[in-house]
Amino acid sequence: MNTPSAIKICLLRFSALGDISHVIPLVNALRQHYPKAEIDWVIDSRYQSLIPEIDNLRLIPFNKKSNWRGIFELRKQLRKTRYDVLLLLQTSARANLISSMIKARSRIGWDSARAREGHALFCNQRIKEAPPQHQVQGFLAFARVLGAAADEPDWNIPVNHEAAEFARRHLPGDQPTLIISPCSSHSRRNWQPQRYAQVADWAQRTHGMRIALIGGPGDTEQAMATGITQFARSPIHNLVGKDTLPQMLALLNRADVVMAPDSGPLHWANAIGKPVVGLYAATWSKRSGPYHSLDLCVDQFPEAADKYRNRNPQALRWGTRIEVPGVMDLVSVEAVCEKLDLALQKRSDSA
Repeated sequence: MNTPSAIKICLLRFSALGDISHVIPLVNALRQHYPKAEIDWVIDSRYQSLIPEIDNLRLIPFNKKSNWRGIFELRKQLRKTRYDVLLLLQTSARANLISSMIKARSRIGWDSARAREGHALFCNQRIKEAPPQHQVQGFLAFARVLGAAADEPDWNIPVNHEAAEFARRHLPGDQPTLIISPCSSHSRRNWQPQRYAQVADWAQRTHGMRIALIGGPGDTEQAMATGITQFARSPIHNLVGKDTLPQMLALLNRADVVMAPDSGPLHWANAIGKPVVGLYAATWSKRSGPYHSLDLCVDQFPEAADKYRNRNPQALRWGTRIEVPGVMDLVSVEAVCEKLDLALQKRSDSA
């Protein structure tokens, strides 16, 4: 696609927390290729505090919980703006509806294999069909349509100074630290608290690690943290519900290793360069694992596909979720401990 160096681009992606982190390499690739471009990003207002300052990037916050009122307010903000390019990065019905309010000459969306809910009706151009690929590469495909050389992702996310001070107060010193973010926004992606506790005990006993829990303030997160601390024999620093999103990022930056199911904090830990032991069975790490730590994932999705769908995982639609009761029990404590050992060995070898 031939585009001028000075263009006005709108990105439409307002969820979820993990996917917000995946969009940053796309923004960086566009910025590098088109340094004069003006880029607006329609983003969930809850997540805008995590986005680093990037030249000529304007965040347009959208409050998803405000329903129709929020959509009408967003329409008022956008109605006088005309873009050269809209990148429709989300395929939900609500995102498709909102995209119809954005005036753009080129409207680029997902290929047919990844589109849903009438997505194709709101686009006049689509990214190329591709073999099953990681979601990070899926987003970078939008940059490639615009001519950017975007082979590998570049995050370059700084940690806020005040947030870093918060993290140092709660996790002082240089003791090797395992941070566990035990909850996903999808409860059936979560592991059992006693299993997290067993891994925490292994990390403390075998590697002398300090263990910290992080997560949101919701009832599910609080109950999980209580369960882990009750089952664990080792001391646990329970920071669940005590941090803001920038402080979460700073806490993750204090970790030597992060452990989590498929969730937003897992992807943000990856984005700041931390080794991540990912726990997968309900989803497939090949699509949504921590991009630079895929070898550290315990991935039982193929077993879940066989057990709960009676199919080979390659025969399922790309992005299929198997969120059924008990699916995460396929992930064993022993396998997770082996991956933790590997993560620490790799970290030692590269020091």
